[in-house]
Amino acid sequence: MSSTTEPRFPLDAEGVKAAYHRWARFYDIVFGTVSSWGRRSAVDRVNTLPGDRVLEVGVGTGLALPHYRRRKKITGIDLSGDMLAHARERVNKLRLSNVERLAEMDAEATDFPENSFDIAVAMYVASVVPHPRRLLAELKRVVKPGGHILFINHFEAKHGWRRTVEQLMAKNSRTLGWHPDFAMESLLPPEDMARATITPMHPMGLFTLVTMPNSKKD
Repeated sequence: MSSTTEPRFPLDAEGVKAAYHRWARFYDIVFGTVSSWGRRSAVDRVNTLPGDRVLEVGVGTGLALPHYRRRKKITGIDLSGDMLAHARERVNKLRLSNVERLAEMDAEATDFPENSFDIAVAMYVASVVPHPRRLLAELKRVVKPGGHILFINHFEAKHGWRRTVEQLMAKNSRTLGWHPDFAMESLLPPEDMARATITPMHPMGLFTLVTMPNSKKD
């Protein structure tokens, strides 16, 4: 696969919903631990950025929600109603009054007006959506100029044993609900790559935190 193309095995919205319907009950146990370092790092970064209106894309079961500073006003969206049901339970149980809205919504085509948020953070979503560049364009639309867009995600290795494993797993993308062989170039064009801060995360650089100032001039 060329690093500038979309993944070899396309996903679609219905396939993603079906996958996360299966995962919803077990997501925190199966993925919660391995993804926790990246998730907390993304939230810590959001907490340091200016602006209080935050969009969390792919809020899932709400694992990140308790860690935002209370002055941050959070809107969370996810394509999976099953995952959102768990997120709502978490919000109610922990009385997270700064979570203003949780909504089932397609991240590639939200219903938010332009410039609605100061910050958008997409956690483990870029390799899930059918069209990553549409996701990026939508986040640029809903985030104010001068705001920030963050991604925490798994991106494919360029070589070695991990790349081999990712390519072997890729044929099961639809069942998994995400692309194991997802290239960063599938999400970020060269001009965005150049201005992004890219930080490998534990464990062993499996995930990467991308922080990027928003520009409407692209």
